[in-house]
Amino acid sequence: MKKIEPNYRYFLEAMANREPERMPIYEHNIDPGFISKAIGQPMEEIFASDPKKYFALTVSFWEDCGYDTVSFELGIPPSCPGSGSLRLHTAPPLTTGEEIEAYPWDKIPDLYFADNGKYFEMFAEEMRHHGELRALGGPGYGIFETVQDLVSYPGLCYLLADEPEAVESLFSHVSDLYAAIWARFLRDYSEPYCVCRMGDDLGYDMQTLIRPDDIRRLILPAYKRVIDLVHGSGRPFILHSCGKIFDIMEDVIALGIDAKHSNEDKIAPFSTWVERYGDRICNLGGIDMNVLCLDTPETIREKTLACIRASRGHGGFALGCGNSIPDYVPTEGYFAMLNAANEVRSGSYKF
Repeated sequence: MKKIEPNYRYFLEAMANREPERMPIYEHNIDPGFISKAIGQPMEEIFASDPKKYFALTVSFWEDCGYDTVSFELGIPPSCPGSGSLRLHTAPPLTTGEEIEAYPWDKIPDLYFADNGKYFEMFAEEMRHHGELRALGGPGYGIFETVQDLVSYPGLCYLLADEPEAVESLFSHVSDLYAAIWARFLRDYSEPYCVCRMGDDLGYDMQTLIRPDDIRRLILPAYKRVIDLVHGSGRPFILHSCGKIFDIMEDVIALGIDAKHSNEDKIAPFSTWVERYGDRICNLGGIDMNVLCLDTPETIREKTLACIRASRGHGGFALGCGNSIPDYVPTEGYFAMLNAANEVRSGSYKF
C-alpha cells in the first residue's frame, strides 16, 4: 500500500465536526515500550541517553504509520512536590486543609517548565522536519487526576465528607495552577500544535468517580478556563475521559469542547457516542483496547471496518483505539486495526 502522506488539515476538518475527504486516525498515546517492539529500538534507553534521537524515532514512527498528528504531552503532576498517590500509589502529601494552604502552589509552574521545557523544544525542532505533520496534546493529565495525585482518591472522598471547604480550596488551587501552566505553554511552546488536549478520567465502567454535582461544581469550571485559553490561541480542544460519564456529557459539551475521546465496549459501543453526540462534537477512537489485545487480526480488521462504516454520517470522526496503545498491546493487533483504517484512507477499500 502506498505511504499516506500526513496532512493535519484533515484532522482539523474532523475537529470542526465535518467529515473530511480523508478520514483521520487518532491515538491518545503510543507507549515508548510499544514503539520499541514495533521498530526494534530500546526507546526508553534512547530517551535517557539521546533524547533528540528519541524524538526523531518517535515522530518518524507516527508519520510512517500514516497519522496526520503526533500525540505528545508532558505531565503536570510529576512536577508537584511529593505527588504520586494516583500515579505511583505513594502516600499523599496533602491530607488536611492546613496542608493544602501551605503547599507551594506558586512554585509549580516554574518547576514544570524547568523539568519539561527543553523536551517541548526538542520535540518542536523535530516536528519542523516533517512537512504537514502536526502535534496534539500539551501539558498532560487533568484537574481531577492531579487532585487525586496530591490527596489520593480515598483522601479526596474523606475530605469531601469532613472538610468541604478544604476541597473547594484544593480545586481552586489546581485550577489556578493549570491556567498558569497552560497559558505559558501556549505562549512559549505550542508552535507545532494544531490541537490541544486534556486527559482526565472522571469515571469507571459503572458511573462517575465522584458525584456528578461535585464534578459540575469543582471540576468543570477549571476545564472551562483551559478550554478558553486553548480556543483563544486559535486551536480546537479534545477532552479524553475514561468511564461512564453520560450523566455529565451535556455539561461537558456546554463547556465548548470540540471532541471527546475514550470508549470501552463494556460501557457502551462506540456507536452510542457518535449517535448521541456526533451532531455537536467530533468523536475519536472506536476500537476497544481489549479487542486489540485479545482478538485475532482478522476479527480486528472486520471490527475496524464495521466501526468506520457505522461512524460515517455522524459528524467529525477519527478512528483509533478507544484508550491508548500501551506496551502490552500485541503489535499484530495494533497493525491489524491500523492497516484496515489505512486501506479505507488510501481508497484501496471501498464500502
